[in-house]
Amino acid sequence: MAAGGGPDVFLVSVSGEIESGQFPGLDELYCKFCFVYGQDWVPTAGLEEGISQIACRSDAAAAALVWNLPLDITFKSTNPWGWPQIVLSVYGPDVFGHDVVRGYGAVHVPIEPGRHIRTLPMFVPESTSRLQKFTSWFTGRRPEFTDPRVVAQGEGREGGTIFKLHFSPNFCL
Repeated sequence: MAAGGGPDVFLVSVSGEIESGQFPGLDELYCKFCFVYGQDWVPTAGLEEGISQIACRSDAAAAALVWNLPLDITFKSTNPWGWPQIVLSVYGPDVFGHDVVRGYGAVHVPIEPGRHIRTLPMFVPESTSRLQKFTSWFTGRRPEFTDPRVVAQGEGREGGTIFKLHFSPNFCL
């Protein structure tokens, strides 16, 4: 207990960037991020969500799409349960020019101080029936989540696209 009778708190400060992504065959993509955290966590400074510019592929065929989207947020909590996660959503145009989801991914903020690089596998939801697949193809609307925060609840998604995040979490007790 703290001297004032209230519970002890700790701060987690996250700074870094969403550097780049490799999406073979795709171009003109942009990235959105949001943080997901437990009930005891409170953001005290910084942005909980953001959006990047549209990145275009260079002449090199295997070149990454570079966003360099900065992250800077500080959380306060009394309990490590619900440790913060960052959820990424990548969007880009389809053959009809509609913005469609090109990948979702989530990763926990590192639990130890220092410089960290995380590579995220990305996934795209698929229709569950042939009728839904045909309807989404016909209308040009692919399946996507109404709230991308549900990605933070999923486990066991394998494969996908390479995505690089640079984190520098700082801890204050």
